[in-house]
Amino acid sequence: MYKMLSTLLLWGIYLFATAQYQPSARGEVVEHTYFSLSYKESHEQAEWVYYQLTPALVSGQQNRTDNFRPDSKVSTGSASLADYKSSGYDRGHLCPAADMKINNKAMHETFLMSNMSPQDPSFNRGIWKKLEATVRSWALSQGPIHIATAGILSANCACIGPNQVAVPLYFYKVIYAPATQMMIAFILPNEGSNKPLQSYVVSVDEVEQRTGLDFFPQLDDKLENRLEAQSKPEQWSFEAPASSPSTTQSAATDTQCTAKTAKGTRCKRQAAAGTTHCWQHKK
Repeated sequence: MYKMLSTLLLWGIYLFATAQYQPSARGEVVEHTYFSLSYKESHEQAEWVYYQLTPALVSGQQNRTDNFRPDSKVSTGSASLADYKSSGYDRGHLCPAADMKINNKAMHETFLMSNMSPQDPSFNRGIWKKLEATVRSWALSQGPIHIATAGILSANCACIGPNQVAVPLYFYKVIYAPATQMMIAFILPNEGSNKPLQSYVVSVDEVEQRTGLDFFPQLDDKLENRLEAQSKPEQWSFEAPASSPSTTQSAATDTQCTAKTAKGTRCKRQAAAGTTHCWQHKK
């Protein structure tokens, strides 16, 4: 009985957190236990995914599930696995699986197709993955932080699959740390990059201008205006976070061979370490 009450209390805390600093929305707002999202049917993906990232979420021991599936809570129907098949794009997480290791439910939610956006493999497995790991280190060092992230959706995006899923040219991530009263934001092109993360830092105001969204509107106006106008990467630590066995294992499962089979479909084998091809296709 005590365990059940504790679980219900914990879920209640995270349900509150998924709405605490939600951005403005032009799509259908969908509430999951550990994150919320605004789904844009015209682009078949979220215009934002919002969640509070805590040390407990990051430090959990739950393994990846890779249980990709449509989101039944999206009333118009979410994108499907068929949309990404043979597209050349990764099913890029918006709320990363490695951010939700607290339990099986949290992990399973990250594999809903409403939490995916088409990402170039070199971007998803490179600079974007590096940013996600850096953000996790901030959650551990600064306590709970609030994150909103997605692709920048526009009318000139290319599309993939039967449902015409838009391929964003850029992705953004905005972050608020209440304990230190700091904000930081990023806009990155959907392509591989060797540039330092600091070179992609922008103000939250710029992300709002590019997306048409209002982030952290629940804050006092004076505080919101001051923080969102800033662009100060020097306030944040960009040292490479230490890898744990669990995160290393998760990263390995992300690396699918990028080669095509004789039938024209993408190879399902895991790529060899440090490469983008499996043992057969790297020859």
